[in-house]
Amino acid sequence: MFYQCPKCKTCWQHPISKCPNCFVQPERIRSNKAKVIGVSRVIIPTLTHPIVPYFALVLEDERGNRWAQKSVKEYKVGEEVSFDSESSPEAVAIWRVKYDILEAIEKIVELIGGIKINQNSKIIILPTLIFPAHPYLGENTNPQVLDTVIKFLIQKGAKAENIKVAGQSFDEIPIEVSAKKSQFLQVCTENKVGLLDLAKTKFVKKTADSFNFEISAELYEQDIIINLPTLNIHPKLGVSGATENIFKFLNKRSYLALKYLFASEQIFSKINESLPENILTVGEAMNVQKKNKFTVLLSFVLAGYNMVNMDRVFAEICMLDSLPEYLKKTKIENIPVIGRKIKEVQFNIETI
Repeated sequence: MFYQCPKCKTCWQHPISKCPNCFVQPERIRSNKAKVIGVSRVIIPTLTHPIVPYFALVLEDERGNRWAQKSVKEYKVGEEVSFDSESSPEAVAIWRVKYDILEAIEKIVELIGGIKINQNSKIIILPTLIFPAHPYLGENTNPQVLDTVIKFLIQKGAKAENIKVAGQSFDEIPIEVSAKKSQFLQVCTENKVGLLDLAKTKFVKKTADSFNFEISAELYEQDIIINLPTLNIHPKLGVSGATENIFKFLNKRSYLALKYLFASEQIFSKINESLPENILTVGEAMNVQKKNKFTVLLSFVLAGYNMVNMDRVFAEICMLDSLPEYLKKTKIENIPVIGRKIKEVQFNIETI
Protein backbone atom coordinates (compact mmCIF):
# COMPACT_ATOMS: atom_id res chain seq x y z
CA MET A 1 0.00 0.00 0.00
CA PHE A 2 1.26 3.48 -0.93
CA TYR A 3 -0.13 6.95 -0.36
CA GLN A 4 0.01 9.42 -3.25
CA CYS A 5 -0.74 13.11 -3.32
CA PRO A 6 -3.36 13.71 -6.06
CA LYS A 7 -1.73 17.05 -6.98
CA CYS A 8 2.07 16.64 -6.92
CA LYS A 9 2.01 12.80 -7.23
CA THR A 10 4.53 12.34 -4.40
CA CYS A 11 4.31 8.86 -2.80
CA TRP A 12 4.83 7.61 0.75
CA GLN A 13 4.90 4.10 2.21
CA HIS A 14 3.36 5.27 5.48
CA PRO A 15 -0.03 7.00 5.85
CA ILE A 16 0.02 10.78 6.40
CA SER A 17 -2.92 13.12 6.94
CA LYS A 18 -1.77 15.79 4.45
CA CYS A 19 0.84 16.23 1.76
CA PRO A 20 3.51 18.60 3.19
CA ASN A 21 3.80 20.31 -0.22
CA CYS A 22 0.17 20.67 -1.28
CA PHE A 23 -1.71 20.34 2.04
CA VAL A 24 -4.23 17.88 0.58
CA GLN A 25 -5.07 14.37 1.79
CA PRO A 26 -3.15 11.63 -0.09
CA GLU A 27 -5.00 8.81 -1.85
CA ARG A 28 -4.50 5.14 -0.94
CA ILE A 29 -2.88 3.27 -3.86
CA ARG A 30 -2.88 -0.55 -3.75
CA SER A 31 -0.17 -2.58 -5.43
CA ASN A 32 -1.62 -5.45 -7.47
CA LYS A 33 1.68 -6.94 -8.67
CA ALA A 34 5.14 -7.12 -7.15
CA LYS A 35 8.32 -8.06 -9.02
CA VAL A 36 11.61 -9.05 -7.34
CA ILE A 37 14.41 -6.64 -8.24
CA GLY A 38 16.88 -7.63 -5.49
CA VAL A 39 17.59 -10.63 -3.21
CA SER A 40 19.85 -11.08 -0.16
CA ARG A 41 20.27 -14.43 1.63
CA VAL A 42 20.51 -14.05 5.42
CA ILE A 43 22.21 -16.84 7.41
CA ILE A 44 22.86 -15.12 10.78
CA PRO A 45 19.95 -15.47 13.26
CA THR A 46 18.80 -12.63 15.51
CA LEU A 47 16.35 -12.44 18.42
CA THR A 48 13.57 -11.14 16.19
CA HIS A 49 14.47 -13.39 13.22
CA PRO A 50 15.65 -16.68 14.78
CA ILE A 51 14.87 -18.97 11.83
CA VAL A 52 17.55 -18.96 9.13
CA PRO A 53 18.23 -18.97 6.28
CA TYR A 54 15.71 -16.47 4.95
CA PHE A 55 15.68 -14.01 2.07
CA ALA A 56 15.37 -10.23 2.16
CA LEU A 57 13.62 -9.21 -1.05
CA VAL A 58 13.44 -5.81 -2.70
CA LEU A 59 10.11 -5.60 -4.53
CA GLU A 60 8.77 -3.18 -7.14
CA ASP A 61 5.13 -2.72 -8.13
CA GLU A 62 3.62 -1.76 -11.49
CA ARG A 63 3.99 1.96 -10.65
CA GLY A 64 7.68 1.75 -9.78
CA ASN A 65 7.21 1.90 -5.99
CA ARG A 66 9.76 -0.17 -4.07
CA TRP A 67 9.87 -1.83 -0.64
CA ALA A 68 11.63 -4.62 1.29
CA GLN A 69 10.02 -7.88 2.41
CA LYS A 70 11.19 -11.01 4.23
CA SER A 71 10.61 -14.44 2.66
CA VAL A 72 11.50 -18.02 3.56
CA LYS A 73 11.02 -18.96 -0.09
CA GLU A 74 13.88 -18.17 -2.43
CA TYR A 75 13.03 -15.97 -5.41
CA LYS A 76 15.09 -14.99 -8.42
CA VAL A 77 15.37 -11.45 -9.74
CA GLY A 78 12.54 -10.86 -12.19
CA GLU A 79 10.08 -13.29 -10.58
CA GLU A 80 6.65 -12.11 -9.46
CA VAL A 81 5.54 -12.42 -5.83
CA SER A 82 1.86 -13.15 -5.26
CA PHE A 83 -0.41 -14.52 -2.51
CA ASP A 84 -3.24 -16.94 -3.31
CA SER A 85 -6.54 -16.83 -1.41
CA GLU A 86 -7.97 -19.90 0.33
CA SER A 87 -11.69 -20.47 0.93
CA SER A 88 -11.22 -23.51 3.20
CA PRO A 89 -12.85 -23.02 6.66
CA GLU A 90 -9.69 -24.56 8.17
CA ALA A 91 -7.37 -21.89 6.72
CA VAL A 92 -5.65 -19.17 8.75
CA ALA A 93 -4.39 -15.97 7.09
CA ILE A 94 -1.44 -14.03 8.53
CA TRP A 95 -0.37 -10.49 7.67
CA ARG A 96 2.00 -8.02 9.27
CA VAL A 97 0.84 -4.52 10.16
CA LYS A 98 3.62 -2.34 8.81
CA TYR A 99 2.12 1.16 8.91
CA ASP A 100 -1.57 0.87 8.04
CA ILE A 101 -3.89 -1.44 10.02
CA LEU A 102 -6.63 -1.06 7.39
CA GLU A 103 -4.31 -2.48 4.71
CA ALA A 104 -3.68 -5.57 6.88
CA ILE A 105 -7.41 -6.09 7.60
CA GLU A 106 -8.26 -5.74 3.91
CA LYS A 107 -5.56 -8.24 2.98
CA ILE A 108 -6.40 -11.02 5.46
CA VAL A 109 -10.13 -10.84 4.68
CA GLU A 110 -9.30 -11.01 0.98
CA LEU A 111 -7.01 -14.02 1.55
CA ILE A 112 -9.76 -16.08 3.23
CA GLY A 113 -12.21 -15.45 0.41
CA GLY A 114 -13.71 -12.06 1.27
CA ILE A 115 -16.87 -11.13 3.12
CA LYS A 116 -20.30 -10.28 1.67
CA ILE A 117 -21.82 -7.13 3.19
CA ASN A 118 -24.76 -4.94 2.20
CA GLN A 119 -26.48 -1.97 3.82
CA ASN A 120 -28.99 -4.26 5.56
CA SER A 121 -26.39 -6.60 7.07
CA LYS A 122 -26.67 -6.94 10.83
CA ILE A 123 -23.19 -7.22 12.32
CA ILE A 124 -21.93 -7.95 15.82
CA ILE A 125 -18.27 -7.60 16.87
CA LEU A 126 -16.94 -9.29 20.02
CA PRO A 127 -13.57 -7.80 21.03
CA THR A 128 -11.58 -8.99 24.04
CA LEU A 129 -12.63 -6.83 26.98
CA ILE A 130 -11.39 -8.28 30.26
CA PHE A 131 -10.02 -5.49 32.43
CA PRO A 132 -10.33 -1.68 32.65
CA ALA A 133 -6.79 -1.28 31.26
CA HIS A 134 -5.06 1.19 28.97
CA PRO A 135 -4.38 -0.13 25.42
CA TYR A 136 -0.58 -0.30 25.73
CA LEU A 137 -0.84 -3.04 28.39
CA GLY A 138 -2.15 -5.50 25.79
CA GLU A 139 -4.91 -6.91 28.05
CA ASN A 140 -7.80 -6.06 25.71
CA THR A 141 -8.20 -5.79 21.94
CA ASN A 142 -6.31 -2.77 20.64
CA PRO A 143 -8.86 0.05 20.12
CA GLN A 144 -7.12 1.04 16.86
CA VAL A 145 -7.83 -2.45 15.50
CA LEU A 146 -11.47 -2.26 16.62
CA ASP A 147 -11.80 1.19 15.03
CA THR A 148 -10.25 -0.08 11.78
CA VAL A 149 -12.53 -3.14 11.60
CA ILE A 150 -15.61 -0.91 12.01
CA LYS A 151 -14.36 1.48 9.31
CA PHE A 152 -13.60 -1.49 7.03
CA LEU A 153 -17.17 -2.81 7.43
CA ILE A 154 -18.66 0.62 6.69
CA GLN A 155 -16.33 0.98 3.70
CA LYS A 156 -17.68 -2.37 2.43
CA GLY A 157 -21.26 -1.09 2.57
CA ALA A 158 -22.51 -1.72 6.10
CA LYS A 159 -24.49 0.95 7.93
CA ALA A 160 -23.13 2.13 11.30
CA GLU A 161 -26.53 1.73 12.97
CA ASN A 162 -26.51 -1.99 12.08
CA ILE A 163 -23.17 -2.64 13.80
CA LYS A 164 -22.92 -3.59 17.48
CA VAL A 165 -19.78 -3.93 19.60
CA ALA A 166 -20.57 -6.52 22.28
CA GLY A 167 -19.04 -7.36 25.64
CA GLN A 168 -19.83 -8.80 29.03
CA SER A 169 -18.23 -8.67 32.47
CA PHE A 170 -17.57 -12.00 34.19
CA ASP A 171 -16.39 -10.28 37.40
CA GLU A 172 -17.56 -7.44 39.64
CA ILE A 173 -16.27 -4.64 37.40
CA PRO A 174 -19.09 -3.06 35.32
CA ILE A 175 -18.62 -3.46 31.58
CA GLU A 176 -19.05 0.33 31.15
CA VAL A 177 -15.92 0.97 33.26
CA SER A 178 -13.80 -1.41 31.18
CA ALA A 179 -15.20 -0.03 27.92
CA LYS A 180 -14.32 3.54 28.89
CA LYS A 181 -10.75 2.93 30.06
CA SER A 182 -9.94 0.59 27.17
CA GLN A 183 -11.13 3.38 24.78
CA PHE A 184 -13.82 1.13 23.26
CA LEU A 185 -16.52 3.60 24.27
CA GLN A 186 -14.70 6.39 22.45
CA VAL A 187 -14.34 4.24 19.32
CA CYS A 188 -18.06 3.38 19.33
CA THR A 189 -19.07 7.01 19.85
CA GLU A 190 -16.84 8.31 17.06
CA ASN A 191 -18.12 5.68 14.59
CA LYS A 192 -21.76 5.99 15.78
CA VAL A 193 -22.10 2.26 16.46
CA GLY A 194 -23.83 0.66 19.44
CA LEU A 195 -22.09 -0.77 22.51
CA LEU A 196 -24.03 -3.84 23.73
CA ASP A 197 -23.85 -5.39 27.21
CA LEU A 198 -24.55 -9.07 26.52
CA ALA A 199 -25.56 -9.63 30.15
CA LYS A 200 -28.72 -7.55 29.46
CA THR A 201 -29.77 -9.56 26.41
CA LYS A 202 -32.03 -12.59 26.20
CA PHE A 203 -30.40 -16.03 26.32
CA VAL A 204 -31.44 -19.23 24.58
CA LYS A 205 -30.79 -22.70 25.93
CA LYS A 206 -28.67 -25.13 23.91
CA THR A 207 -27.68 -28.70 24.78
CA ALA A 208 -24.72 -30.74 23.58
CA ASP A 209 -24.42 -34.20 25.20
CA SER A 210 -24.50 -33.51 28.95
CA PHE A 211 -23.54 -29.82 28.55
CA ASN A 212 -26.28 -27.21 28.95
CA PHE A 213 -25.52 -23.74 27.61
CA GLU A 214 -27.28 -20.41 27.79
CA ILE A 215 -26.14 -18.40 24.76
CA SER A 216 -27.07 -14.81 23.95
CA ALA A 217 -29.91 -14.67 21.44
CA GLU A 218 -28.11 -11.78 19.74
CA LEU A 219 -25.71 -14.31 18.26
CA TYR A 220 -28.48 -15.93 16.19
CA GLU A 221 -29.99 -12.67 14.95
CA GLN A 222 -26.90 -11.39 13.12
CA ASP A 223 -25.87 -11.80 9.49
CA ILE A 224 -22.16 -11.39 10.26
CA ILE A 225 -20.41 -12.31 13.52
CA ILE A 226 -16.83 -11.15 14.05
CA ASN A 227 -14.86 -12.60 16.94
CA LEU A 228 -12.11 -10.00 17.54
CA PRO A 229 -9.82 -11.39 20.27
CA THR A 230 -6.44 -10.16 21.34
CA LEU A 231 -4.03 -13.09 21.07
CA ASN A 232 -1.97 -13.41 24.24
CA ILE A 233 0.18 -15.81 26.24
CA HIS A 234 -1.53 -17.29 29.30
CA PRO A 235 0.61 -18.57 32.22
CA LYS A 236 -1.58 -21.69 32.62
CA LEU A 237 -3.45 -22.17 29.33
CA GLY A 238 -0.44 -21.39 27.13
CA VAL A 239 -2.54 -19.33 24.73
CA SER A 240 -5.38 -16.94 25.53
CA GLY A 241 -7.19 -15.97 22.38
CA ALA A 242 -9.92 -16.93 19.94
CA THR A 243 -11.50 -19.92 21.71
CA GLU A 244 -11.56 -18.26 25.14
CA ASN A 245 -13.06 -15.00 23.88
CA ILE A 246 -16.14 -16.69 22.43
CA PHE A 247 -17.27 -17.63 25.97
CA LYS A 248 -18.44 -14.02 26.44
CA PHE A 249 -21.56 -14.95 24.47
CA LEU A 250 -22.56 -17.27 27.36
CA ASN A 251 -24.69 -16.32 30.33
CA LYS A 252 -22.35 -15.45 33.20
CA ARG A 253 -23.98 -17.81 35.70
CA SER A 254 -24.02 -20.65 33.17
CA TYR A 255 -20.38 -20.11 32.22
CA LEU A 256 -19.08 -19.96 35.80
CA ALA A 257 -20.94 -23.20 36.65
CA LEU A 258 -19.39 -24.96 33.64
CA LYS A 259 -15.96 -23.49 34.39
CA TYR A 260 -16.10 -24.97 37.89
CA LEU A 261 -16.72 -28.47 36.52
CA PHE A 262 -14.85 -28.60 33.21
CA ALA A 263 -11.69 -27.35 31.52
CA SER A 264 -11.96 -24.57 28.92
CA GLU A 265 -11.18 -26.91 26.01
CA GLN A 266 -14.00 -29.27 27.07
CA ILE A 267 -16.48 -26.39 27.21
CA PHE A 268 -15.40 -25.05 23.82
CA SER A 269 -15.56 -28.46 22.11
CA LYS A 270 -19.25 -28.68 23.05
CA ILE A 271 -20.33 -25.05 22.66
CA ASN A 272 -18.78 -25.05 19.19
CA GLU A 273 -21.50 -27.48 18.09
CA SER A 274 -24.18 -24.91 19.01
CA LEU A 275 -22.54 -21.82 17.51
CA PRO A 276 -23.42 -20.42 14.06
CA GLU A 277 -21.00 -21.45 11.31
CA ASN A 278 -20.43 -17.93 10.00
CA ILE A 279 -18.21 -16.66 12.85
CA LEU A 280 -15.22 -14.90 11.34
CA THR A 281 -12.33 -14.58 13.78
CA VAL A 282 -9.88 -11.71 13.33
CA GLY A 283 -7.08 -12.23 15.81
CA GLU A 284 -5.15 -9.15 16.91
CA ALA A 285 -1.51 -9.65 17.96
CA MET A 286 -0.24 -6.09 18.06
CA ASN A 287 1.08 -5.88 21.63
CA VAL A 288 1.46 -9.37 23.10
CA GLN A 289 1.82 -9.74 26.85
CA LYS A 290 4.37 -12.30 28.00
CA LYS A 291 4.04 -14.46 31.13
CA ASN A 292 6.08 -11.92 33.11
CA LYS A 293 3.51 -9.22 32.17
CA PHE A 294 5.93 -7.36 29.88
CA THR A 295 4.53 -6.60 26.43
CA VAL A 296 6.19 -7.29 23.10
CA LEU A 297 5.36 -5.48 19.84
CA LEU A 298 4.54 -8.18 17.24
CA SER A 299 2.21 -6.22 14.90
CA PHE A 300 0.32 -9.14 13.32
CA VAL A 301 -3.30 -9.78 12.44
CA LEU A 302 -4.71 -13.22 11.68
CA ALA A 303 -8.06 -14.27 10.23
CA GLY A 304 -9.99 -17.50 9.79
CA TYR A 305 -13.15 -19.40 10.64
CA ASN A 306 -11.54 -22.11 12.79
CA MET A 307 -10.73 -20.68 16.24
CA VAL A 308 -8.66 -23.66 17.39
CA ASN A 309 -6.49 -23.44 14.28
CA MET A 310 -5.91 -19.74 14.92
CA ASP A 311 -4.77 -20.31 18.50
CA ARG A 312 -2.49 -23.11 17.29
CA VAL A 313 -0.93 -20.90 14.60
CA PHE A 314 -0.38 -18.10 17.13
CA ALA A 315 1.34 -20.55 19.50
CA GLU A 316 3.62 -21.61 16.63
CA ILE A 317 4.44 -17.98 15.78
CA CYS A 318 5.46 -17.38 19.42
CA MET A 319 7.38 -20.69 19.49
CA LEU A 320 5.58 -21.84 22.65
CA ASP A 321 6.40 -25.30 24.04
CA SER A 322 3.81 -25.51 26.84
CA LEU A 323 0.39 -26.03 25.24
CA PRO A 324 -2.94 -27.45 26.43
CA GLU A 325 -3.83 -30.91 25.17
CA TYR A 326 -6.39 -29.74 22.57
CA LEU A 327 -3.76 -27.56 20.86
CA LYS A 328 -1.15 -30.32 20.99
CA LYS A 329 -3.59 -32.53 19.09
CA THR A 330 -3.95 -29.86 16.38
CA LYS A 331 -1.04 -30.51 14.02
CA ILE A 332 0.37 -27.32 12.55
CA GLU A 333 1.25 -29.07 9.29
CA ASN A 334 -2.45 -29.82 8.71
CA ILE A 335 -3.49 -26.16 8.87
CA PRO A 336 -3.54 -24.26 5.54
CA VAL A 337 -1.62 -21.04 6.29
CA ILE A 338 -1.94 -18.28 3.71
CA GLY A 339 -0.42 -14.83 3.34
CA ARG A 340 2.82 -14.74 5.29
CA LYS A 341 4.40 -18.08 6.16
CA ILE A 342 4.82 -18.99 9.84
CA LYS A 343 8.61 -19.21 9.53
CA GLU A 344 8.67 -15.65 8.20
CA VAL A 345 6.99 -14.28 11.31
CA GLN A 346 8.19 -16.58 14.12
CA PHE A 347 9.45 -14.96 17.33
CA ASN A 348 11.11 -16.48 20.37
CA ILE A 349 8.71 -14.70 22.66
CA GLU A 350 10.61 -15.69 25.81
CA THR A 351 13.77 -13.84 24.80
CA ILE A 352 12.50 -10.61 23.26
